[in-house]
Amino acid sequence: MAIPRTRPSVYPAILSYGFRPFFLLGSLQAAAAIVLWLPLYYGKLETFSAFLPVDWHIHELLFGYLPAVVTGFLLTAIPNWTGRLPVQDLRLLVLVLLWVAGRAAVFLSAETGWLLSAVIDCSFLFAVVAAAATEIIAGRNWRNIKVLLPVTILFAANVMFHLEAHYQGISDISRRLGLGAVVVLIMIVGGRIIPSFTRNWLVREKPGRLPVSFGKFDIGTIALSAVGLAAWTFFPDSIATGALLTAGAVFNAVRLARWAGDRTPADPLVLILHIAFAFVPLGLALAGLAVFAPGTVPAVAGIHALAVGAVACMTLAVMTRASLGHTGRELTASVGTRAIFAAIVIAAILRVAAAMAPSAAILLHISAALWVAAFAGYAVLFGGMLMRPRRQARSNSAP
Repeated sequence: MAIPRTRPSVYPAILSYGFRPFFLLGSLQAAAAIVLWLPLYYGKLETFSAFLPVDWHIHELLFGYLPAVVTGFLLTAIPNWTGRLPVQDLRLLVLVLLWVAGRAAVFLSAETGWLLSAVIDCSFLFAVVAAAATEIIAGRNWRNIKVLLPVTILFAANVMFHLEAHYQGISDISRRLGLGAVVVLIMIVGGRIIPSFTRNWLVREKPGRLPVSFGKFDIGTIALSAVGLAAWTFFPDSIATGALLTAGAVFNAVRLARWAGDRTPADPLVLILHIAFAFVPLGLALAGLAVFAPGTVPAVAGIHALAVGAVACMTLAVMTRASLGHTGRELTASVGTRAIFAAIVIAAILRVAAAMAPSAAILLHISAALWVAAFAGYAVLFGGMLMRPRRQARSNSAP
């Protein structure tokens, strides 16, 4: 997290860097989508969407809140990779308005028509990929162009989601394709930032055993897991898919163990990264077991371990750290920050438990409440700093 460099501007501070509007909007969207979900699930509320309630729920998390957070991360990381100035002001405002338009279009798609809704909604990720590729290519930062592949697949999955929902009545392949793309992105980005931030903290605070650096083992694990997730996307019930997912779980667990996470409990900002990544092998293992023992382990358990565990925990971990570092605050977790970490981790555990015991509806309700508390809590704790100009950084505000 290098010190942000921006152009002088007359625009509000929230448009000075990509993480500011997209982290705030993404957190609000994540909370609102779950507040609406349970009334929709029980038939107490209706949307004006052409999607079935379950598809609206999946879409607005997988292709609503999540792309907002990914965009905020990319637009903040790319200037550090390339040395170029960030996308800000009018260009950033256009992306924000595209994202907002997509949320409205999906919610009102029964009135506007599915095709217009799909075009508006899908244009956001297309614009993000184009903007990110332009910056990376202009900066000749070729080694990071691969990060855009999972984001491009996420865009393709969104297009497929609209097509499946319209022509088949409900989404299927696109759900797994989108989630798989994001899990691969976590494996790539997590493999860089988790050992790096852990190493920086340990060298400064707790000398001793350090994380193993990114290497061939990591590349092989990501490749194996990506193949397994691709097989899961198209052949979710295949024995070969189950074997690939199980192998991916084992290798990712070994990978995580090499990062010295057991030495980081004293720093919640580092520890949460390890906890979030732990849901990757757990989710892959549950998805694999669902193939071999579908009567014992439901497929939805693995899906929610990956979605609520790996994705939600990792996004909150990255959002909090980046928000502190890039607004000039110390990289320390306040009581409120620790509370939102605890809320989202417990929400993930309970959501997996609810999938394993569907008759225990209380688990689902508590999980949903904790999810809302975590993301709404982020908006309350960090919203002010995201909307105000960066303040002078203190000496230990960078990792």
